[in-house]
Amino acid sequence: MALWSLLWALCLPAILIYLRRRGRKDALYARHLAERFGRYADPLPGAVWVHAVSLGELRSAVPLIRALLDRGETVVTTHFTPAGRREAERVFASERSQNRLRAVWVPLEFSFTYKRFFRDFQPRLGLVMEIEIWPRMVFAARDAGVPLYMCNAQYPTKSIARDARFPLRPAVMRGFTGALVKSQLQADRFAAVGMQNIQVTGELRFDQPIPPALVAAAPAARQALAGRRPTLCFASAVEGEDDLYLDAIKTRLAAPDRPFVIYVPRKPERFDEVAQLIGAHGIAFARRSQSLAEDLSLRETPAVDLLLGDSLGEMYFYLAMADRVVTGGGFTQHGAHNIIEPLALGRLVIVGPEIHTIEYPASEAIAAGVCFHAQTPTDLARALDPQGWSGPKPEQIQAFLADHSGATAKTLAAIAPLLTRR
Repeated sequence: MALWSLLWALCLPAILIYLRRRGRKDALYARHLAERFGRYADPLPGAVWVHAVSLGELRSAVPLIRALLDRGETVVTTHFTPAGRREAERVFASERSQNRLRAVWVPLEFSFTYKRFFRDFQPRLGLVMEIEIWPRMVFAARDAGVPLYMCNAQYPTKSIARDARFPLRPAVMRGFTGALVKSQLQADRFAAVGMQNIQVTGELRFDQPIPPALVAAAPAARQALAGRRPTLCFASAVEGEDDLYLDAIKTRLAAPDRPFVIYVPRKPERFDEVAQLIGAHGIAFARRSQSLAEDLSLRETPAVDLLLGDSLGEMYFYLAMADRVVTGGGFTQHGAHNIIEPLALGRLVIVGPEIHTIEYPASEAIAAGVCFHAQTPTDLARALDPQGWSGPKPEQIQAFLADHSGATAKTLAAIAPLLTRR
């Protein structure tokens, strides 16, 4: 730990420069800097601590946080990225105003920052979403007597291969109080590296609430923009796969059954860059920020083939407009993003070759025939064409969802003994 602390001390100037530079694109990166050093203006002592590093982790935690609040708990969420913090502040705006929830930056990896955090919030329990392994966080929680659990956890195959060569992470994992994991396969993987107190609680994303207003706004927007055209959505597209997707879109636009396309970049700082790329590919497009009002009604009806989803917190609106959804990230080494949201709306889902980030439930969804695993650009082109892939029947998707729901109740049951202790 001494070497780890020294490394962070040496890297601190670079970290601050990174935050400042990111702050030029998103000002929130550079705000509330004192929180990153463990200084919080208005803490909530005795809260349940949920660490959701970014947007995806926060969204997966929403059902559990809502259930904790419903049973009378107070909650502090910690984040590293503005997207995660903003989503927590948006979703739980009412609870924040009632002094029942705080959304703050996670402390940097120093013992003194975590001492301040634990002194101010005195959390009764810590839940780290997915697989965030930070030595100072883990061992500072242990020293402070705070039970710390991995939650909604998975151990991807790529992480296993890397950890076999560099066993530091498994040693840190063993410092957690326990793990609440997505499936029995994941439980076996964590047990193999010596973790104790493992319980299978399922995937929380299956319990995510669907925002009714976003879904209700989709049919009118689709009718105005797409008419009777089939509609495709590329959701959470990441840097490195735009050209592949845009080439596939151009090919489909040349077909007789020319679709309408919705394109949603993963990060807001990429909105302008992606707009330029779409224009460079010669695709007529409109931006959601310019063509739709705040209530998602159309300011105008542009004659375009693509809508660029340059907004946050409206993914269900974009998904609800579509017939087929490509979840981004799968054609990069970073790995694919969430397939559960489009499945929850009964949409046909396509994912790229790299699914290690969503191994559960992607493997199960592919085996059940409710997700198309495109290994190559040729596979992607086939999956985008109804003549190439007809997709599952609605009842297949509903059966799959029914088989994998209920993680919130299972997680609450697992942590209930810790919540009853005062």
